[in-house]
Amino acid sequence: MERSIFMKSENAKKPIPAEGGQLDPDIVITGGMLLTMVEGEEPLKNASIFVKDEKIVQIGKNGEMPIEHGKAHVERIDASRGIILPGLVNAHSHAAMTLFRGYADDLPLKEWLIDKIFPLEARFLNEKTVYWGALLACMEMIASGTTCFLDGYFFQDGTVRAAQDAGLRALVAQGVIDFPAPGVPDPGENVAAAKAFVEKWQDFSSLIMPGIFCHSPLTCSERTLRMALEVSSKFGMPLQIHLSETREEVLAVVAKTGMRPVEYLKDLGWLDRPLIAVHAIHLNDEEIALMAKHRVRVVHVPESNMKLSSGIAPVDKMLKAGLTIGLGTDGSASNNDLDLFLEMDSAAKLAKISSMDPVCLSAGEALKMAVRGGASVLGLEREIGTIEVGKRADIIVVDLDAPHLTPLYDPCSTLVYSASGSDVKDVIVNGRVLMKDRTFTSLDPDEIKGKVREISRAIGLSV
Repeated sequence: MERSIFMKSENAKKPIPAEGGQLDPDIVITGGMLLTMVEGEEPLKNASIFVKDEKIVQIGKNGEMPIEHGKAHVERIDASRGIILPGLVNAHSHAAMTLFRGYADDLPLKEWLIDKIFPLEARFLNEKTVYWGALLACMEMIASGTTCFLDGYFFQDGTVRAAQDAGLRALVAQGVIDFPAPGVPDPGENVAAAKAFVEKWQDFSSLIMPGIFCHSPLTCSERTLRMALEVSSKFGMPLQIHLSETREEVLAVVAKTGMRPVEYLKDLGWLDRPLIAVHAIHLNDEEIALMAKHRVRVVHVPESNMKLSSGIAPVDKMLKAGLTIGLGTDGSASNNDLDLFLEMDSAAKLAKISSMDPVCLSAGEALKMAVRGGASVLGLEREIGTIEVGKRADIIVVDLDAPHLTPLYDPCSTLVYSASGSDVKDVIVNGRVLMKDRTFTSLDPDEIKGKVREISRAIGLSV
């Protein structure tokens, strides 16, 4: 059975009352328009949400739900001029690559990766630098409404600690590649190192799950891919891989194996396990059908794909085939931000221009990718991704009190086509307030930015 980060919810639709019928919440969100993201539910105006411990315990109209008399402390969040919605899920990132943001822009993928990024990673990555780079990423994600992220990189002990210190929900995966890699100089030990990482962190936190991320079918040998499959099966983790990111990669896989990448992974047994395929750009119709048959989960990263000229993923075809699709930002070295609101906007517009169909990906569908889609990619759709009684309290509030968000006719269109991460004012993860009125409750922004600037100065002096 596939492992979940959480215990499964019970009585997901029923309020959880305190004695005497009154509720005893820790957090009360009042006012504003609620988008539950539950299929078929209309926005609820002047909403109120009660949170107790880690869960949503009641949803209703503001003023209609009594709070237990004498409650000593209730954290109150005023959403009266905002939209309340589930936290966003960044389904693909390399968090610590904030360290290289803006270093090697405007290059083709192969040159960018081999000539620029790989040498920097070899020289400057260690657990300490990864920690500070990942913590900066966590701060950026919180500030822009992301409450959960999937990450694949090196020295991932640092990323686990950063996610824990930030309070975010995460699947943190150790990167596997058949080259000497940061922290794993012997490629023959790559899967063993990843397995040790999983064993070390598997019971560390209810919010963080460790995993393995194989770089691609081209940069990982058949032996490596088979070994990673065995480890994934043993620990009940989803497999993760960059898939068909460039035409060059696809042609190289065909030359090496005689099969297209999706067919090759099927031949190795990878499609028989829960698989998270990132990029998924250069697919033919047969591959899309094969992925749909095996319920492969896809992560669309439109802005990184554009910047590196990798191509445009056939999102409209994948949606029609019934594939589950989430949104990711990729790393800050190839994007260069971690703002999922901008990613939603790009996803919707790219789909329209690539298909020449203005209705092929609506604002509502793009928003669903960033919320429910990401939760489903993780296998956590019963825990997060919608605002319902009994679910985990991963909630954000977007402030509408800005010229570019005025007037409001369609909340989905406003969020996707007009908003940006800077419009987020409040963030709750698992019943804990991480940002209130745009102020972080536990992180020290000046310290984090200062540490990363120190690292960047060393990088700048070396190149």
